[in-house]
Amino acid sequence: MKIMHKKIAVLVLILATTAVLQCGSADETVLRIGTQDVVKSASLLGDSNMGVFAHLSNPPLMKMNPDGTLSGQTAKSYSVSEDGMTWRFEIDDNLYWSDGTKLTPEDVKFTFEYISEKYPPAGWIKNTVDDISVDGNAVVFKLNKPYSRLNLEFTTYNILPKHVWEKIDKPTEYTNEGPMVGCGPFVINKTDLGAGVIYFKRNPYWKGREPKIDSIELHMYENADVLSMALEKGDVDAYYKYAGTYPYTGIQKLKDTGNFDFVEKDNVGLVFLGFNLNKEPMSDLQFREAMAYAINYTEILKIDALGYGSVPNRGFVPPSMAYFKETPALEYNPEKAREILDEAGYRDGNGNGIREDSGGNDMKLLLLARSKFQRVAELVKEYISAVGIDVELKVVDDATWIKLKDEYQYDLTITRTTPWGMMMHANWGTGYFDSRRTGEGVLHVLSDPEFQKLCDDILAATSDEELEKYAHSVQDYYAENLPGIALYWNKVFTPYNRKWTGWSSDPLYGIYNLENFLNVERVA
Repeated sequence: MKIMHKKIAVLVLILATTAVLQCGSADETVLRIGTQDVVKSASLLGDSNMGVFAHLSNPPLMKMNPDGTLSGQTAKSYSVSEDGMTWRFEIDDNLYWSDGTKLTPEDVKFTFEYISEKYPPAGWIKNTVDDISVDGNAVVFKLNKPYSRLNLEFTTYNILPKHVWEKIDKPTEYTNEGPMVGCGPFVINKTDLGAGVIYFKRNPYWKGREPKIDSIELHMYENADVLSMALEKGDVDAYYKYAGTYPYTGIQKLKDTGNFDFVEKDNVGLVFLGFNLNKEPMSDLQFREAMAYAINYTEILKIDALGYGSVPNRGFVPPSMAYFKETPALEYNPEKAREILDEAGYRDGNGNGIREDSGGNDMKLLLLARSKFQRVAELVKEYISAVGIDVELKVVDDATWIKLKDEYQYDLTITRTTPWGMMMHANWGTGYFDSRRTGEGVLHVLSDPEFQKLCDDILAATSDEELEKYAHSVQDYYAENLPGIALYWNKVFTPYNRKWTGWSSDPLYGIYNLENFLNVERVA
């Protein structure tokens, strides 16, 4: 019997040791975050959601602060020459990869040379940067033209360890379920796509400010209702969605439990009505003016965002962005919309209730909408129909929307911007309209030389004073020309259990930022 008891004791010890190795000690402080941003592949450069989550493990060169300003992250500081052609990033000398290797400027130089060649979204670097060199503990980028947005661009690209990635020829196809070599305070230990969980552990070689938690788990949910239940039951401690809010319909229910607080921020992204400016009547400013008056913004805000926001201005850009200018508010006035259409020659000549275009044909427009905006699109269809225009609504998935949009097979469209999208290219939403810009979410329909010169001036700006002047000019341009019409400006709500405190958010990635995970702690 004694031998049997010893064998059982040894077995129990082995099982307990195994559990500790796999899951951590029983008294370990684990922060569990629920998200709808589901990773499909454990590929840092092949899966966009994985790329965002890896910011904690492989922090980008730069970061955005809660107030929207930029500062160094892997770089402790940076500077730019007066002509905007040379950027110098001083690399933090206190960073180590999780395998014990010191992070060096060579890793940073390698990262940008590597992704510019092998990662298509970073291909622009080859066309903008003539040379990348190491000078002491700095990495120096010499450009072929001034580019004021370089520091913003560098908030998005994860820094890679050269000694690992130089052996990988096809990075967008490369997968690694863990552990992943990183230099942040937490590194990806395991990606379990079957269970829908990404496990982060402490970087044993992290020498920065000590985190107040031991590990992080990201639990991924396809279904919003299931995620909400997990929050209420305490299976996860907080919610995260890139460029998105917790469902407005569930906010009050969480508040009623008394167990949750919220990080509340004005959204930088927005839902908008876009025009195919390559076709009539969308190319006619008077037609776009009429559409601006035809839309009931207050009703859309109430139905789609439950009132958590405000009626937007004609300047498109929300007040959450730097150098916001107070342009006139959009106004719902269907009678004025009808008057403008009449004045522009779009009249109902045969009395069938539908206006005719310049060729005398009934105006029938195709409204293309992504499925997630179906209810908004239905409302917009009602408003436009009410002023005498026949509208066919076509609701499609994202992949189909991208295809049809790029083929210009639409007249009007309902889509959205993201925080990054609003800041990309020349900032202030310009990347969605400039016909020279490409990308899955952009319309690239505006070839007006005046607008494109504004974009170029912004990109070449070398002072904050210039940027402010051009930012106001862009908003004036939107207000006067209406290449797109914001449908509402909304709030972003991120709930977290009151058992945790210290949350902070930035306009670009919300709570998913390195500083937040250094600050968050469990309430004693």
